[in-house]
Amino acid sequence: MISPKTILVVDDEPKTRNGLKNTLDAWALGKHDVLCAASGDEAIVILSERKVDVLLTDIRMPQMTGLKLIRLLQEKKQKPIVIIISAYSEFEYAQEAITLGVVNYLLKPVDKQKLVDAVERAMEMLEERTKTERLVKMFDEQIVAAKDNVRSTPIKEALQFIHEHLHEPFSLRDVAKSIHLNASYFSVLFKEETSMTFSEYVTRSRLQKAKNLLVTTDLSIEEIAEAVGYQTAKYFIKLFKEFEGITPHRFRKHHLKKVEF
Repeated sequence: MISPKTILVVDDEPKTRNGLKNTLDAWALGKHDVLCAASGDEAIVILSERKVDVLLTDIRMPQMTGLKLIRLLQEKKQKPIVIIISAYSEFEYAQEAITLGVVNYLLKPVDKQKLVDAVERAMEMLEERTKTERLVKMFDEQIVAAKDNVRSTPIKEALQFIHEHLHEPFSLRDVAKSIHLNASYFSVLFKEETSMTFSEYVTRSRLQKAKNLLVTTDLSIEEIAEAVGYQTAKYFIKLFKEFEGITPHRFRKHHLKKVEF
């Protein structure tokens, strides 16, 4: 299911503004809202009242240029995907637009197909950004804190070994041997530096990788269990529910619903 997005067209020329809107309305077929603003000030009012996903703005307008509008947006929480439209092809405008995070630069008169292609690419970028943000929010803060606290070279090497071998079974003794430490000493040192037992760190790391796979791939629960080092899906599901409070299936369904396009 495609969730509706809001596209805002900003141009002080009525003919151009209406032409862009008509082209995008014909492409969207009612699936997305296409709004218009005749100036940067009018665009700011719209942006303050509702979330805009894709912004198409002329680069040269009276009072407020498209570039100034983009700079103002950077100070606010809204971060739409931005496409610049202009009759000016000078490199300096394109160069500044790129530094401001503009993803595309279309010249007037705008080719209809190029406009549609640019907006479709913007929609893809929105999907990628949303998934990335969702994954960041899902990340296990205890794993992050553990990595930040590690100071000794042996434990840094141990963490590297763990993350490189999450897809296969290994023991504390295996990791200790790989970094040339006594298993008992390694166990104590590991907890001292990560504030977690070796077993808890490995489990959290496996489940973190599993969460990423659940949201970003179509792999089955059984395939994901195997990909993160568990020989049976039953044991993987048990651990996942113990740490996350829900089953892998429900976790996937819940998070995919939030990133649907």
